[in-house]
Amino acid sequence: MFWKDKYRLGVEVIDQEHMELFQRVEAFMNVLRSSQSWEEKVGQVNETLEFMKNYVVEHFSHEEAYQKKIQYPGYEAHKKKHDEMVQYVAEVSEQYEKSGFNEQLMQQFGGRLLAWLVNHVAAEDQRIAAYAIEQGVTGNEN
Repeated sequence: MFWKDKYRLGVEVIDQEHMELFQRVEAFMNVLRSSQSWEEKVGQVNETLEFMKNYVVEHFSHEEAYQKKIQYPGYEAHKKKHDEMVQYVAEVSEQYEKSGFNEQLMQQFGGRLLAWLVNHVAAEDQRIAAYAIEQGVTGNEN
């Protein structure tokens, strides 16, 4: 499994959403790597892409709200990274539909999505956690 406990931020809702993202991306990668024909995979691929288009926006909004709540000084730069990923997912989705559901495009997307998720959660999001600890806030309190 791609998820590691060291990715936890200590904010329950964000950690749960991260785990869900990792599970979905892992399942997506498993489908892409399976020996099934593309015709057999395309339904699952399409379903995952739709999920990602919606879920990343929802998750990013929760994470950004948390950053505002704890007055995280890196908020603007972090939000920019989120916005760029949302734009990328939307652009790939549009290209994918226009291309007639091109397998190669999804293979590239899967690799980039996994790399981005691991790097973002392991590095960028950990800075938020470090700041929260330093400030003595967790965000779990109301």
